[in-house]
Amino acid sequence: MNLRGTRLQGPVMIEPRIFRDERGYFLETWNQSRSGDPGIPSDFVQDNLSRSAKGVLRGLHYQHPAAQGKLVMVLQGEVYDVAVDIRVGSPTFGQWMGLTLSSADHRQLYIPPGFAHGFVVTSEFAVFMYKCTNFYRPEFEGSVAWDDPDLAIEWPVSSPILAAKDRDAPRLRAIPPDRLPAWPEI
Repeated sequence: MNLRGTRLQGPVMIEPRIFRDERGYFLETWNQSRSGDPGIPSDFVQDNLSRSAKGVLRGLHYQHPAAQGKLVMVLQGEVYDVAVDIRVGSPTFGQWMGLTLSSADHRQLYIPPGFAHGFVVTSEFAVFMYKCTNFYRPEFEGSVAWDDPDLAIEWPVSSPILAAKDRDAPRLRAIPPDRLPAWPEI
């Protein structure tokens, strides 16, 4: 297993060891002993799974309070995954990182609390899984506009398929600071 930091402080990219032979392959997607790995907690409490068609964009979502860290991976297909630092006072506030996650390489990304997260499906469909460090709490859910010009995220699509809440999400600058996580409290 190879762990790599990203250009933002917090997210960690994980490249698992994959054992392949004529029967197929085997890899470990999670092992609690990883809690000793830098930046990856072991207190996951909820697993989620989604299946989406090509062009579906889900995000950019967050919870505050009751923030969630997420360990994400693609079980089938491919997505372009994005994390945005929304921690008020963070030196990288409003900056984003994106990378391709696919079932071909099984890379994972850990996105810590205090980040908005989203992904867009770039294959015909994708099955996306994420482990969360806190339970989903709809009363604390927030969204940032996927196409916020201040963020200038370089999505690989121009006209994604969106849910109403994602289509109507506000720009980051329009969200009151008390509705966002604070640095370094998270």
